[in-house]
Amino acid sequence: MVKQLREFLRLESAGGILLVIAMALAMIVVNTGLWPLYKSLLSIPLEIRIGEFEIAKPLLLWINDGLMAIFFFLIGLEVKRELLEGELSDPAQVMLPAVAAIGGVVVPALVFTWFNYGDESAMQGWAIPTATDIAFALGILSLLGNRVPPSLKLFLLTLAIIDDLVAILIIAVFYSVNISTLSLVIALVAYAALVFQNWRGVMRLTSYLVFGLIMWAAVLKSGVHATIAGVLIAFTIPLKHPEGKEHSPLRNLEHDLHPTVAFFILPVFAFANTGIPMEGMNMKTLLSPEPFGIAMGLFLGKQLGVFGFTWAAVKSGIAKLPSNVGWPEMYGLSVLTGIGFTMSLFISSLAFEEGATNLNADRLGILAGSFASALVGMVVLYFALRNKEPIKEDKAIEENGA
Repeated sequence: MVKQLREFLRLESAGGILLVIAMALAMIVVNTGLWPLYKSLLSIPLEIRIGEFEIAKPLLLWINDGLMAIFFFLIGLEVKRELLEGELSDPAQVMLPAVAAIGGVVVPALVFTWFNYGDESAMQGWAIPTATDIAFALGILSLLGNRVPPSLKLFLLTLAIIDDLVAILIIAVFYSVNISTLSLVIALVAYAALVFQNWRGVMRLTSYLVFGLIMWAAVLKSGVHATIAGVLIAFTIPLKHPEGKEHSPLRNLEHDLHPTVAFFILPVFAFANTGIPMEGMNMKTLLSPEPFGIAMGLFLGKQLGVFGFTWAAVKSGIAKLPSNVGWPEMYGLSVLTGIGFTMSLFISSLAFEEGATNLNADRLGILAGSFASALVGMVVLYFALRNKEPIKEDKAIEENGA
């Protein structure tokens, strides 16, 4: 377990650096003479046709609906493993990050609503500042070295997993449109086949892949966002194998997918979705209600929600702070959860159609709120941790029950 956690943290931290590079590259390309090439690249039409059945989308939507379904599939694998034998399997261990995650969703949504109440169009984006980007947050923590208590990292990981679950529910309930009953029936039949295989103890991943692809295509056609299929399919992958952990289909698949997601899928998504033309953009644009509501929801709402709910849970006696973690460190981490970036960009792409006049301004709000959270969170944690002794990570993780 220690080895797996360290590998996970390493991949996510390195992935955060790649996300920054991808975003910077997109901004450079879009704001130079390469903008027409960037736009044309993302508009390339791609289609799959089998008889009367077809999926025809521009490259941008293949990235957002296809590649991101794999990202959510990986999240589903992580959630299932954590629920069955990890941090989420112990109610006492999960109580504090669960309460913090709820605060980190409710308060940012309220902050956004405060600035945009009454604007029906803008209110479609109420969920944009509710998400946390674990890759970026872990990347910032990694910059602070081995003075960061591993229990603080475990708290962030657990909070982010619960945060992702809430984001999945939000997408399923609020961003699914024009439901096709026939497609949903096909998806349910395919999913029933996946569940049956799991119940029968089928360990071959190929058979899960076949029915999983059928389900993904059906969900894509149904009007429910296709990323939901990725999570549900992941829940059917077997965790336990008769021959032991080293043969676990879920563990092996999770291990194999992590590098692909961290080093390819998320950077590609960032490159495709963060190209913001800065022509005509100024401080007035950022201070308009919608992008400013997003920025303040991420920077102010997240820290108030996570820290406030954490403080209330600890002071009421229903939970306690992680070991070797004080209130300054917890506040710094709460600020870091305002790094929405990938998940916020993804939700904004669902809330508003590509080409919408407010989409670029909203993305500017996401970047402003995320980077303010990263900078302030890093500074707070630096001063909170500077007098702490360096921690031997393996030993500390083992002492915290990982």
